Amino acid sequence: MTYAIIEASGRQLWVEPGRFYDINKISGEPGDIVRLKRILMLNRDDKVQIGHPCLANIIVEAKILKHLRGRKVTVFKMKPKKNIKSKQGHRQDLTRLLIQRIS
Repeated sequence: MTYAIIEASGRQLWVEPGRFYDINKISGEPGDIVRLKRILMLNRDDKVQIGHPCLANIIVEAKILKHLRGRKVTVFKMKPKKNIKSKQGHRQDLTRLLIQRIS
């Protein structure tokens, strides 16, 4: 089983070839190939490589499937005894990536 731990859009993700993941929006059109170079760890056939902090010669290739928006998050702020309330919503822009290969 081959998997890698990468850093993308400020988060660390465990990725495997053939699966898709949602990350913060990146530039590019659906169908474009993206190369992710910040690989923190690679496990290929139970041989583990750990970077300090990143592996230099490993690249994860991913295909942009689509751009979408995340679930709505409601932000509610209230100050007690002052009758001050504010309600606000937020939806994060996301990009869905299909991991094609780890090389």
